[in-house]
Amino acid sequence: MTKIGIIGGSGLESLDLFTSKKELDISTKYGKPSSSLFSGQLNGKEIVIISRHGRNHAIPPTQVNNRANITALKELGCTHILATTACGSLRDEIKRGDLVIPDQFIDFTRHRIVTFHEVFEHENLAHTPMSDPFNKDLCSLIHKNADLLGYANHPKGTVITIEGPRFSSRAESNMFRLWGADIINMSTAPETILANEAGIPYAAIAVSTDYDCWKKDEKPVTWEEVFHIFKQNVEKVTKLIVQVIQQIQ
Repeated sequence: MTKIGIIGGSGLESLDLFTSKKELDISTKYGKPSSSLFSGQLNGKEIVIISRHGRNHAIPPTQVNNRANITALKELGCTHILATTACGSLRDEIKRGDLVIPDQFIDFTRHRIVTFHEVFEHENLAHTPMSDPFNKDLCSLIHKNADLLGYANHPKGTVITIEGPRFSSRAESNMFRLWGADIINMSTAPETILANEAGIPYAAIAVSTDYDCWKKDEKPVTWEEVFHIFKQNVEKVTKLIVQVIQQIQ
């Protein structure tokens, strides 16, 4: 049975898509998830929602228990994961409010635990392939429906995930552009890695909120700007998620 897990990011901590819902307070072998989970149905599809940073956005990026979050979704039977995230644009063509559907990541985090494999058991050398980490079918569905809804979107892009919670220096921002990164955030790479290890197809919807600090004719990013622009796009992202969920098989 298809069951879609949704990870709500900055500005979507209290995403509510249900006509009816049940709150689940669970623990995993990796500890407690970032929030309680809400389980229910949307137009006949089973969905589970978790808030990446907690309901009140109280958990800094480094402290997000990604292993518990992904494990909780897997234990509840989720067959797909859709994640939402704010991001900074590293390209002129990616404007504020644009949606980006990343197909690659660069993991520039330093202190995250990004594997479930603490030991290799029974000579099982679990080196997970990661050449194409985002599920192509989910990404295609997101792009198709964003087009149908008339939303400016970019069907591909490389997201670089930094440790945070600080933003980039200007030198770092320019370096990330030279590396080929298109957008920047503090969450996606560890989630994607763990979802792949768990065998759950994963895709992300990133909302461009700023230009980090590389663009000299723009003010450097602030949290207030990120939150303000993301909030302006919550309805758009919610509509897109609803349409995509209806088409996942």
